[in-house]
Amino acid sequence: MFKIFYPHCYVEDVFSIDYEKLMTMGFKALILDIDNTLVPHGDDSTTAIDDLFNRLHAMGWKTLLLSNNNRKRIERFMTNFNTLYIEEAGKPNPACYHRAVKMLGVEPNEALVIGDQVFTDIFGANRAGLASILVKYIGYYKKEKKGIRRNLEKVVLWFYRHHKPVLDASINTAINNSDNHE
Repeated sequence: MFKIFYPHCYVEDVFSIDYEKLMTMGFKALILDIDNTLVPHGDDSTTAIDDLFNRLHAMGWKTLLLSNNNRKRIERFMTNFNTLYIEEAGKPNPACYHRAVKMLGVEPNEALVIGDQVFTDIFGANRAGLASILVKYIGYYKKEKKGIRRNLEKVVLWFYRHHKPVLDASINTAINNSDNHE
């Protein structure tokens, strides 16, 4: 019932991913969300994120920021590194994911989506036929009021964890401690 919302794997954060192993599996491109995936909502990039992008590019990864934010927000975010981007993307519309794959110059099976929202990032990736990794949204452990979407995501993720679907077991093996996340 919820399978269209299931990520291929669920991890703590973007630093928990073994990008070298994913490359050996044939992935060449990363399509990333910004807010609550890479930094808290609305924040500028951090040194750690800048270093991550620079390391990914040095490894040979192609990257693209896929965001529903406007151009000004995205360009402010990527001040210290260069990458492709699509602003005001319209996620979860699969067309924006197809456009991202085309801009990256890869085949759909060579691209991987990384995001924090089940109903936008992961749902859109699945509808577009792309592999996906869900990260815990930044702020997950804070005791602040959560929106209705985040509460609905908890229901989907409960089914995901308890039915242990393996949409692509090989992606799960490339993630550090992927089974330890709630």
